[in-house]
Order: sequence, then structure tokens, then C-alpha cells
Amino acid sequence: MRAEKLAWVLAALALLAAPLLWPGNAALALLTQGAIAAIACLSYNLLFGQGGMLSFGHAVYTGLGCYAAIHALQALAAGWLVLPVSLVPLVGGLAGLVLALPLGWASTRQSGTPFAMITLGLGELVAAAALMFPLLFGGEAGISANRVLGPAWFGISFGPQIEVYYLCALYALVCAALLRGFHFTPLGRMLNAVRDNAERAAFVGYDPHAVRFLAFLGAGFFAGIAGGLAALHFEIASAEVLGAQRSASWLLFTFLGGAGYFLGPVLGAALWVISSALLSEWTPAWPLYLGLLFLFMVMRAPQGLAGLIAQGWALVRGRNPALWLPGALARAGAGALALLGGCALVELLYRLELEAVIGGEFRYFGLWLDSASPASWLGAAAVLLAGWGWGRWLRQPGRPT
Repeated sequence: MRAEKLAWVLAALALLAAPLLWPGNAALALLTQGAIAAIACLSYNLLFGQGGMLSFGHAVYTGLGCYAAIHALQALAAGWLVLPVSLVPLVGGLAGLVLALPLGWASTRQSGTPFAMITLGLGELVAAAALMFPLLFGGEAGISANRVLGPAWFGISFGPQIEVYYLCALYALVCAALLRGFHFTPLGRMLNAVRDNAERAAFVGYDPHAVRFLAFLGAGFFAGIAGGLAALHFEIASAEVLGAQRSASWLLFTFLGGAGYFLGPVLGAALWVISSALLSEWTPAWPLYLGLLFLFMVMRAPQGLAGLIAQGWALVRGRNPALWLPGALARAGAGALALLGGCALVELLYRLELEAVIGGEFRYFGLWLDSASPASWLGAAAVLLAGWGWGRWLRQPGRPT
């Protein structure tokens, strides 16, 4: 317990110091998106990780929270609503909660595959309805608003990006603490029991439907808060935030981070920001890399990144570094070599297909490669085979471990 309290203090200090390490507006925007995505992934993990409910429509609640916050900002500008801008994300949370009441009651009557299919159908229904009611959802163009409204409170106007970041970081810390506390409540424990064996939970007197429904309401509320924060950050809401692609993102990155661990979704949120904002700038083939990573994690590491870190720490804790460090470095080197060669082949193949659009020549870790040059293909293949062969050699009996 003492270690966990220390971890919360360190997390708060890290959120406080992050803008000092990355002070630029672009870096602050990425940090803000990371805080928002952390809340969304944690809310999704309340269903997926703790309740065993595979939802394909979670973006409905983050998206509706975003729309509700945008409308709240417009009402503030028109003078119809009196509310501090810092509390606008709670409007998004309430919108997510209200929508979760009917949709959650219908969805949680089933579990497993039927639940997943129901959430997929309801999510697509809401996403389609968004285009049918342009007065509420703005059609394909969406709805925009201004977060800088009225006089500044204590000198805070939420105009500068750093003020928006600290607001999102505060919400992320509070929401994470509330969701962590929920895990230890009787409802949280019973949610785990329903996930593991719903029939046994019903036998001892608990209604699995009611337990799943209450957890669904909590997930909808926190997802709406994430959407409300996104409205403050982007100052626009469009139909894209309600679609299946966004729902798939919450599922994908929660799984990649590690649904079985509380901090797993936070790692997934960081991966989401890196892949969508940074990796997309580095290579046009980033969706392929993301898909390959997902396949690898499903087949070889279903516990996610958090699980891999936990397993690695359990293996090396208390051991002499001289016994495991050389082998670990050797395996890491072999993996990195194979990865470099494989990525080079992917980039060459991608530019071979789209040479007329993006050109066939590109710079790769200080070297110029050309999709029309046989030497580039042979060199990339040689690096890949060298890394693969080195890894095979290290796995032989008697080699460094």
C-alpha cells in the first residue's frame, strides 16, 4: 500500500513536471491528448478488463460527451448557461451517463459475443443518427466552439495550451484515482466475480445484469469526461468521434497496454499518441506496423505491455545483473537488428507500390534507400536474416540467458 501511494505521488509529480521537460506547444498538445486518451482507455478497461465485456461501441460515450461539452460552450457564450469552463467536462460525463442508461440496460442483459454484437449495432446506430440530425451534430462538418469565455478566473483563461494541459492532467489523475478506488469496492469485487463466473455470482444472490449495468454506467460517465476534455482541447466535435474506428482504437490500445493491469490502459494511451501523432509523421506505413504489433501481442503476449514489464521485472528482481544482463542485451540486439531489416523491407515495398506519389528514394536511419535499387532490397534482407539467425543461435542450449 505504501508503494502504491508513492506511485501516485510520483505520477502527480510527473504530470506537473512534464511541461517543463517538453515546453513546446506541439509537445503540450501531445501530452494533453495522452491525458485524455488515458481517461478513455481506463473507462473502457472498466468494461473490458474488470468486467470481461468486449464493447465495440465505446466511442459513442466519448463522442457524445464531446458534443455535449461543445454545446455547453456555445450555451456559455450565448449566456444561457452559467458554469466555469473547467467544469464543462463534467457536462460531457453526465451526457455519457445519460446515454449509458438506456443503451447499457439493453447491452448488459447479455454477455460475451452477444454483448459485443449489441454494442457494435448500437454504436453504429448512434453514429448513423449523428449524420441524420445536423442541428444537433453539425453533419459532416461538425460543431465548433471557443473555450476562452468570459473573464479569466484567477488569471486562467484556458487560452494557452499549458493551461488546458494542466486541466486535463488534473482530471486524468482524479479519474484514475476514482477508478482505482472502484476496484476495491464491493461492486468492483463483484464485477470481477461476474466476469469470472456469472452463474456462481447469481447463485450467491447477486444479479449479474445489475452488476454489469452499474459498471457500464460508470464507464459511460468517465468516457464522457474524456470526450468533454477533448472538446476543450480541439474546440470541435465531428461525426468521426462517434464512429467504429474510434471505438476500435479504445479497444486496440487498451489491449496493447494490458487490460489485466490498472496501468495497462495508460501505457496504451501513450502508445495511441505515439502511433497516431508521431509514427504517422515518420512513415506512411504506420497502420501496417500497428496491425503487426497487435497480431504479435495477441499471439505471443496477450497480457499486453504492462504484463511484459511485470514478467520481466519478476525474472530479474533479486538476481545478479551479471547473470542476466549480457543475455538480455544480446537478445535485444538480435531483435533490434531483425526489426530494422524488416521495417526497411516494409518501407521499400510501400514506396515501390506508391512510387509515383511519394517517390522511391528515402532516408532510413542515416542511409539512403531506393525501392528501384537491388542493393537496398538485398541489404535490408541481409540485416533481417542476420538478426533472425542471431536470435535462433541465442535460443540454443548453453547460450547466454
